[in-house]
Amino acid sequence: MKFVATTLVLVAGLIFGNSLSFAKPEYSKKEGGAKCVACHTAMGKKDLNDTGKCYKEKKDLKACQTK
Repeated sequence: MKFVATTLVLVAGLIFGNSLSFAKPEYSKKEGGAKCVACHTAMGKKDLNDTGKCYKEKKDLKACQTK
């Protein structure tokens, strides 16, 4: 029984962890697999950081990243 519970927790972590750690699929694909926090203040938050505010206008992540 412990094995089943552990397996379920690991599978849930992989499913939900993966889906929460990356940007919307269309943005992530366009921007080479960018994660949420590339544009957002924290994972799962709608608040944008400076890069996210720039991306909202320019729609080009490379043009918005600070060097």
